[in-house]
Amino acid sequence: MLATILALSIYVATAAMILRQPGASAGERWLPPVALTLHGFALTHQIFHGDSITIGVNEALSLFTWQSALLLWALCFREPLRVMGVAIYPAAGFAAILASGFPTEAGDIIAESDWKARTHIMLSLFSAGLLTLAAVHASLLAVQERLLRGHQVTSLARALPPLQTMERILFQMIAIGFFLLSLTLLSGLWFIRDWMAQHLAHKTVLSISAWLIFGVLLWGRMRYGWRGRAAIRWTLSGYAVLILAYFGSKLILEQFLGQHWS
Repeated sequence: MLATILALSIYVATAAMILRQPGASAGERWLPPVALTLHGFALTHQIFHGDSITIGVNEALSLFTWQSALLLWALCFREPLRVMGVAIYPAAGFAAILASGFPTEAGDIIAESDWKARTHIMLSLFSAGLLTLAAVHASLLAVQERLLRGHQVTSLARALPPLQTMERILFQMIAIGFFLLSLTLLSGLWFIRDWMAQHLAHKTVLSISAWLIFGVLLWGRMRYGWRGRAAIRWTLSGYAVLILAYFGSKLILEQFLGQHWS
């Protein structure tokens, strides 16, 4: 708990720095690794148990946000994405506190030697983490468009990159996330023997639906030059379905039905 409290404090401090300062500072570049290390330390104790890995809803949310924060920190060295830290970093901190304060009694148990399962989990985390950043980026793009249409020059509008840069970054993240999501679905075929008995039917159908939504968006971008509001709507719709596929089905299975994926 102490590690997660410290991580939350540093995450929030970093978000405050981003809000206060118009340009990137040394603090917001090098404080997140400290928070990520503390958060990761707590996660290892929550997830690894002897020769197995146990992931419940709260642990999954903490791991998911940790990975999103890690990706954001790394991408900020290349792209102007620092404003997203105002949402991503505190979310990771509160998810860490939730996992520490309310550990899941039972979750999906995976043998540590099962490399197929670990590969599938890593691919799913990277795809979902990148698409989370794309969804936050699309939300910022929607706000930016609204401010520009209303001719409002606010501190947020000044902090964001030009509209064309925002759209380029959005579709780059979606394209890479789509590729990783494709690999995630293919690697998931290793585990499917009986969809109903393994409680994977709803998760699989929703994941494929999200994959199709992102695929149509990329096709529309290449074929018809989709941008602006169309890109925002498709991005947020695909992300909502993707989150429902994992956390929605996992929450219902574990908390209401007392079952787990297998």
